Amino acid sequence: MLQFEELKLQLQALEPDIQELSAALGLDKMKMEIEQLEQRAAQPGFWDDVENSQKILQKTGALKNKVAAYDELTAAYDDTLALIELANEEEDLSLLEEAQSELDAVVHNYEKQRLQTLLTGEYDSKNAILTFHAGAGGTEAQDWALMLYRMYTKWAEQHGFRVKEVDYLDGEEAGLKSAVLLIEGENAYGYLRSESGVHRLVRVSPFDASGRRHTSFASLEVMPEIDNTIQVEIRPEDVKMDVYRASGAGGQKVNKTSSAVRLTHIPTGIVVASQVERSQYQNRDIAMTMLKSKLIEIKEREHLEKIEDIKGVQKEIAWGAQIRSYVFMPYTMVKDHRTGYETGNINAVMDGDLDGFINAYLKAASLNKLNNDFPEE
Repeated sequence: MLQFEELKLQLQALEPDIQELSAALGLDKMKMEIEQLEQRAAQPGFWDDVENSQKILQKTGALKNKVAAYDELTAAYDDTLALIELANEEEDLSLLEEAQSELDAVVHNYEKQRLQTLLTGEYDSKNAILTFHAGAGGTEAQDWALMLYRMYTKWAEQHGFRVKEVDYLDGEEAGLKSAVLLIEGENAYGYLRSESGVHRLVRVSPFDASGRRHTSFASLEVMPEIDNTIQVEIRPEDVKMDVYRASGAGGQKVNKTSSAVRLTHIPTGIVVASQVERSQYQNRDIAMTMLKSKLIEIKEREHLEKIEDIKGVQKEIAWGAQIRSYVFMPYTMVKDHRTGYETGNINAVMDGDLDGFINAYLKAASLNKLNNDFPEE
């Protein structure tokens, strides 16, 4: 039947891409690395260094998950092809909707795995630290910062990432002045690094009795979480530490002792804070990790040879270029000004549907890198 023949052609057109994906993912290399890691885990004394052992096991698990995901993709391709051929032979139109759904799932799975091949940066596999700041404009801007906070929390939860609140400063009447989230999971930074910058909101403000339209700004900074395998030298005399009482929305996170920690890196003016833990020492460790991550991110982006070359906070760090506009009124539109990607379904975006924007950025960044590596003659 024509309907099933069309589905079969669409599916078979994807087969060469799926085969090429294996090489792009480096599956053969992954399997060799898994074997080597498992051999190390089987050696006597493997658990003598518990921290290193856990890292090896985590890496092994992550590699196995990637191999399993590709195997599931090829199995789904075969099953979908068999379903379409069977339905065609039986001329059973009742299976058309199921066949289309299975085809769409294969395409979606392929696209998801293909995007992983674009995450080739040194820190792409790391966890991500998200820092939100409300712009000028008081309550309206602070409410917008909270909307972004919720949007990225929903995106992370939908993708199976763990979300941990590190720091939170309430707005004066509503919203938040600043907040820090840790998004934990493989490739969290690789996906979210595209979101760093200034986000612009246009809407009729619920805080304006006259019902006027307002434009508000909030900034998001995205950094990779730097673990102990990456050495960053910070002189103790270059760091000023302040302690204060933790606070949070609704008083739920309020601590009676001064356990929250704020660190200031004197040479650059960078400030980081943590109040998520009840122990001052734990909060200091978290804040120091954030400081190292921020210094590394600046060093990499500014193409500096060493941390000491950072001469004060860079302009882009404090308030980057506007990357995206969210318009609620007089029409609904979310548009990324770097890639041109846009959608009219603003409610879905605010509920965490950001994949279109992230994918467009990764593809554009990959193409730009390819053009720079192989310029036209």
